[in-house]
Amino acid sequence: MSLGKQETNFLTHFAASGKRLIRVDEAAAFLHSRQAATQMLSRLAGKGWLHRLERGLYLIIPLEAGPERTWSESSFIVGPQLVTPGAIAYWSAFRFWNWTEQIPNVTFIQTTRRKKPVLIDGAKYQFITVQESHFYGIVHRSLEGSSVSVTDPEKTLIDAAARPDLSGGIYPLAQAMKEHQLSIDWNKLNQYLLQWGGGVVAKRLGYLAEALMISTPDGMLSHWQELVTNGISLLEPGLEQKGAVVTRWQLQINIDISTVQTV
Repeated sequence: MSLGKQETNFLTHFAASGKRLIRVDEAAAFLHSRQAATQMLSRLAGKGWLHRLERGLYLIIPLEAGPERTWSESSFIVGPQLVTPGAIAYWSAFRFWNWTEQIPNVTFIQTTRRKKPVLIDGAKYQFITVQESHFYGIVHRSLEGSSVSVTDPEKTLIDAAARPDLSGGIYPLAQAMKEHQLSIDWNKLNQYLLQWGGGVVAKRLGYLAEALMISTPDGMLSHWQELVTNGISLLEPGLEQKGAVVTRWQLQINIDISTVQTV
């Protein structure tokens, strides 16, 4: 459907700035009226120039969509926009950094806020709430012309060690550490581990680095052992409590990682 001058100026303003998604607050700031913004967004959605993703968030439908005006956007672009603050994390971050060829059927978004899972255009988004002191290591990268927020590689390893259940399990973590050991910033990872507070994350990362004979800076693993907390933890949480206990890491090795190797 045709656009009026004000509608054209509105869409041109946001599209020219590289925006793919428009929040009602951004529209209100541009139009200097929340009521006018609500009306504009609703009208453009009705004409097929915007697609309402959820309350207060709209996707700009590009010209390439053709006369049918149907379009879907990457879940990596949409996901971090659904909550503030928000960043691609866990198994989804593994995919973003090309650490796995598997495509998760859920996009995991880390945030400090509570938000229920949502289903948008067939894509499921799950929001993992962490305390503010654990929300760090966030970088912005360009994807299909849009800026997306994602945990950097070192924070992705920290999160995977803390929540293997959200990251494909321990095996992908071990594989990533082994295969990408030369590109991992170990000093940054050490800093992140200190910021996290050690605990079970230090246990799992330390054991994997040692067992896989990964080359780490001198003295780092000994330092990580100082961050280990009392009590035996499972290498792979959620599985049976079996296997040898490695006391220096306070960890029960309940899965076999001997098949992990550099590809």
